[in-house]
Amino acid sequence: MEDRIVTPLNIKEDTENEYSLRPKRLNEYIGQKKVKDKLKIFIEAARNRKEALDHVLLYGPPGLGKTTLANIIAMEMGGNLKITSGPAIERAGDLAAILTSLNDMDVLFIDEIHRLNRSVEEILYPAMEDYALDIVIGKGAAAKSIRLDLPKFTLIGATTRVGLLTAPLRDRFGVLCPMEFYGEDELSEIIVRSADILKVKIETDAAFEIGKRSRGTPRIANRLLKRVRDYSEVKGNGVIDIKTSQAALEMMEVDNEGFDSIDNKILKAIIDNFNGGPVGVETLAYFIGEELDTIQDVYEPYLLQKGFIIRTPRGRVASDSAYRHFNRKRSTNSKKNFNQSSLFDDKM
Repeated sequence: MEDRIVTPLNIKEDTENEYSLRPKRLNEYIGQKKVKDKLKIFIEAARNRKEALDHVLLYGPPGLGKTTLANIIAMEMGGNLKITSGPAIERAGDLAAILTSLNDMDVLFIDEIHRLNRSVEEILYPAMEDYALDIVIGKGAAAKSIRLDLPKFTLIGATTRVGLLTAPLRDRFGVLCPMEFYGEDELSEIIVRSADILKVKIETDAAFEIGKRSRGTPRIANRLLKRVRDYSEVKGNGVIDIKTSQAALEMMEVDNEGFDSIDNKILKAIIDNFNGGPVGVETLAYFIGEELDTIQDVYEPYLLQKGFIIRTPRGRVASDSAYRHFNRKRSTNSKKNFNQSSLFDDKM
């Protein structure tokens, strides 16, 4: 999966120029208008009161800018940013060491916060509510509980699986920010900005073509831009025009919908091997040789958002758009299965 050019997950090549491509302030941040407008108000109010911003939960598919927003919040609040992840904090002592190293107005960013150990999570409760850390010293009858005061910090949690957060942790976040896929115009604007930073000449229609195939994800848009730039420098004249961008994207096997070979493999499996569905996601994951979580977190959100698959109580169903994508027609049995499947979303 790491070899996929359209994976929304962070891969090694993304570290090149990644920091320079990230906006530093909210007014430079493109897209996510609802989230941005909300944060502008809360940040300004907190600064006027000279208080730490309330704790923020960012949730949505990977690659949409959650880490970038954490950097921006820290910059706007005038504090330092400490970055860690849920799986990296194995013991309560690890979290205690991080919390005690913070200063007033600092921001602690925990990626994949839904994967926090439960014993570690319980340490967060008083830290988030009371800015205090409860430490137990000694064992048995001689054990003592000591409360340490913590600086006024802001915790930013990021997750792709908000449903896996426990209710006590989720309820302690004061600012909830759902991250949505970007529109083609927004991605085109991001690509033009990134091209300017990378000192690459790009035409407007070429930027839109790359944005159209970027799966609604800025991380993928920037990655495709760098690969199209390479193609342009070798096969073209260094200027990215519409023909160059289309040729480069076709070489990378990224089609007009932003699908790659694995996306098409999923859709063809549902259509050809399971007669259009419904098929359970576990069966589908086994059939194409991918992990269940990978299907649900990485592949499925975009296919659902584009309307190419439908999630029903009986399993996944290929939509009419999927059939049109491959110039196919539904068989009689497929139509029957499609009509019998409830089209209400579920958690399967």
